[in-house]
Amino acid sequence: MASSRQGKLFFSFLRIGLLGFGGGPSMIPLVHQEVVKRHGWLEDEEFADILAIANTLPGPIATKMPGYIGYRVGGPLGCANALLAGILPMIVAMILLLGLFSRYRDVSWIHGMGQGVVPVVMVMMAQLTWDFVNKSRHALGWVVSLLMAGVAGGLIYGLGLHPGLVIGALLVAALLPPLTKGKAAEGTAQ
Repeated sequence: MASSRQGKLFFSFLRIGLLGFGGGPSMIPLVHQEVVKRHGWLEDEEFADILAIANTLPGPIATKMPGYIGYRVGGPLGCANALLAGILPMIVAMILLLGLFSRYRDVSWIHGMGQGVVPVVMVMMAQLTWDFVNKSRHALGWVVSLLMAGVAGGLIYGLGLHPGLVIGALLVAALLPPLTKGKAAEGTAQ
C-alpha cells in the first residue's frame, strides 16, 4: 500500500513538473487538480491554507508545496519523492532547452513557442482565481470577501506591503479567539 501511494505521489508530481510551464505559480492549478480533485489527498480548505503559508515563506513555491504535500501524504520519503519528481523535469528541460535555445534563438518559431505559453498560463491562473473567489464567497459572503480583497489590495499595491505580511496578519487574526456578543457586552458593563 505504501509503495503504491509513493508511486502515485511520484507520478502526480512528475506530471506537474512536466506540464507546469511558466514557473511555480502556473503549477498551482496543476497541483490542485492532482492533489485535491484527482487523488483527494487534501480538501480545498487545506490546499488553500498550504498555498497561503507557502506564499509567506521564502523560496520557490514549486518546491515548497510538493515538499509539504509529499510529507503529508507519504512521510519523509514522500517529501523527497514529490520534490524529486517535481524538479527533475525542470532540471532536465533547463539543460536541454536552454542549450537548444541559445543555439537557435533567432529562429522565429522558437520565439513564438515562448509567447504561445503565456495565454495558457493566464487562463490557468484565472481558473484558480475564480475557484478561490467562489470558495471565499461561500465561506465569508460577497461583502466580507470583497472588503478583504480590497483592503489586501490596498495594503499590497497602495502601501507596498509584502503579500507575505498581509497573509501573515490574516493568519494571526484567524488564530485569535472570536469576539462574541456576550463577551463584548460583558466587557462594556465592567
